[in-house]
Amino acid sequence: MRLEGKNILITGAAQGIGKSIAIEMAKEGANIGVADINLGTAESAAQEISSSGVKSTALQLDVSNQSSVTDAVQAFTKELGSLDVLVNNAGITRDTLLMRMKEEDWDAVLNINLKGTFLCMKESVKIMAKQRYGKIINISSVVAFIGNPGQANYSASKAGLIGLTRTVAREYASRGIRVNAIAPGFIKTAMTDVLPDNVKDEMMKAIPLGQFGTPEDVARAAIFLSSPESDYLTGQVIHVNGGMYM
Repeated sequence: MRLEGKNILITGAAQGIGKSIAIEMAKEGANIGVADINLGTAESAAQEISSSGVKSTALQLDVSNQSSVTDAVQAFTKELGSLDVLVNNAGITRDTLLMRMKEEDWDAVLNINLKGTFLCMKESVKIMAKQRYGKIINISSVVAFIGNPGQANYSASKAGLIGLTRTVAREYASRGIRVNAIAPGFIKTAMTDVLPDNVKDEMMKAIPLGQFGTPEDVARAAIFLSSPESDYLTGQVIHVNGGMYM
C-alpha cells in the first residue's frame, strides 16, 4: 500500500492507459479522481475503482478549457481535501503526413496534449505549493525522442511535454513539488490493437525485448513516481519502451 491515503487526480482516466494507472494506484491505497471529457465513461470507471475500497470520484474535464480545468481541480480538492499527485495522461492523435496535415489537426493535438497539460499543472501547483508538497507526472511518448512518420503534431506535443516537465521541476522544487515524465513505447491498447499486422510487425522489430508493453507497465512506473521511493527524483523521464529508445 505504497500510496495509502494519497489523493490522485488522473486526466483521461476513463479508459486505456489512464484507467490502468487509476486501477493500479487504487490497489496501492490511493483515492482517485477519474477525470475525462466523457462523464458517463468516467463514472463507470470510478465505480469500478471504488470497489477496491478507496474513494473514487468522476469529474468531467476538457483539459484544453481553462474554466473546465479550474472547476475539476477545485471539485476534486473540495471532495478529498488535498491534491497530492496529478497525472497528465489525456491525449489524442490526428495522424497524417505533414503535407496532408490540416491546421486544425495540428491545433487539436497541441491543445489537448500540450496546452491541456500546461493548464492542469498551472491550476494544480497553486494547491501543491500551499501544501509544500506534490507530485506531477506527465505522460509523454517514445516518439518525442525518435520521431514517427505521420505524427508531426503528436511528436511535437510529446516533446514539448519534456521541456515543460523540466522547467516546472526547476521552478517548484523549492516548494516540495516533484515533476517527472513517463515516455511509453508501443503499449497494447484498444487504439493500437486496430493497427494493421504489418505495422505491428515493423514496430516489433524495433523493440530489443521483442514484445509490446502493457498499460500496467506504465502504471507501475507511475506508482513509483507517486510514492516516497521517488522523493529524490525531479525533472526526470522514465522510458517504458522495451529498449526502443536507449
